[in-house]
Amino acid sequence: MPFAKMRKGGLLAVTIASLLASPAFAKVTVLGWPGGPEETALRAAAAAYNAKADVADNDKVELLFFNRDGFWDKLQADLAAGSKAFDANLLATYSIGRYAPFMEPVELSDEAKAVYGDSVLTTMQYEGKQYGVPTDLSLHFMYYRKDLIDALLKDDAAKAKFAEISEKHLGKKLEPKNPEEWTWDDYAATALYFTQAVNPDSPTRYGTVLQLKNLLFNMMVFQSLPRAYGGNWMDADGKITVNSDAYRKGLETYKLLYDAGATPRDSLSYEFAEANAAYASGQVAAMVQWNAAASDLTSKEKSPAVAEVTATKAPPAGPEGRFTHIHGLGFGLNKNAENKEGAKAFIKWLSSKEAALIYAKNSGAPALTPDVVKEVAAERPDLVQLGEFASKYGYVMNGGTSAKALSVYELQAKEFTGYWSGQQSLDDALKNTEKGMAELLK
Repeated sequence: MPFAKMRKGGLLAVTIASLLASPAFAKVTVLGWPGGPEETALRAAAAAYNAKADVADNDKVELLFFNRDGFWDKLQADLAAGSKAFDANLLATYSIGRYAPFMEPVELSDEAKAVYGDSVLTTMQYEGKQYGVPTDLSLHFMYYRKDLIDALLKDDAAKAKFAEISEKHLGKKLEPKNPEEWTWDDYAATALYFTQAVNPDSPTRYGTVLQLKNLLFNMMVFQSLPRAYGGNWMDADGKITVNSDAYRKGLETYKLLYDAGATPRDSLSYEFAEANAAYASGQVAAMVQWNAAASDLTSKEKSPAVAEVTATKAPPAGPEGRFTHIHGLGFGLNKNAENKEGAKAFIKWLSSKEAALIYAKNSGAPALTPDVVKEVAAERPDLVQLGEFASKYGYVMNGGTSAKALSVYELQAKEFTGYWSGQQSLDDALKNTEKGMAELLK
């Protein structure tokens, strides 16, 4: 081919590529979380959106997925570099502060509040602004052996033993209660009663299983205990408040249970999978665990020893009430989006009732209000409790969406695990945590 013809053809190809990449021709590219139910649900939602008659071809959604490994660091690097590879991208509650400088607040549909409720919407907020639509929620259930509790409540001799154990270890006589009424002291007393090292007649070896590994996600499981006693990261003026009676109560309760043998001795290496395995063995009476475990622990195929006798409630209560940590995955707007208007339209639709129900019916885990979740309750009974607990008991710590939130959790994991394992005192753990958080959240 003559050089002039090649040059002409090359210029034409560059021109066409440039035109196709311009906003007039660009589709809406959405970066999602790869693999698992989140991808399945997003694909279904995108297909439904693209099939809508009022969505123009240049506003249809195309999906993009990174690898899971290093996902959040790569996302931050791309956003900070002004990447235009995606118009809308995945967000997580605990990382919004990292990405907010490179994103724009979004406008949700008029139905969003009625679909999700205020507490769920806050999981995608930062400094009072809405940065995303919450599509998948994680929180905590209290899993317990209803057969064991029912038997205990009917046995006068067992009740007397329960009171004896609670007085010895907790300093007060307690009576067995229905799990719906449990405080954290009731939880601790029940865990001790069903521990063979404390009560040789216990039908289970352990009363509970605690996730004590030096891991930031374990802190999310733990912190609902001090939160029930009024604990928070900092007050309205930004003063760190973690060195408090509330955190002392939570840390001491975990330490008491660990030292008494109410949780396996190797719990210092436990996280999600190990805790599930321990409970599924049939040798644990109760535990607080992520809602994601429900499908496995209530499955006859996956957990035959406990599936039919396991029930779930919200975590125990404290003087300030009943609480569960919540965080969500959702989608927000890249400040450098090429098809910004198309991305805004998709995000707004994604927060509608129509989209939420499609997402829920296709393996997603949105936390829906009672009026909305009843429409999928038969297909997704787990979502009924998810929505109820999120709206009634869900919280985000003050500072929990800051740019350094993950670093705070990592700091707490290091210091608190050090106390539980006997490597440092409670005073040192709290002082070190307070000092570190003051630096991270200043």
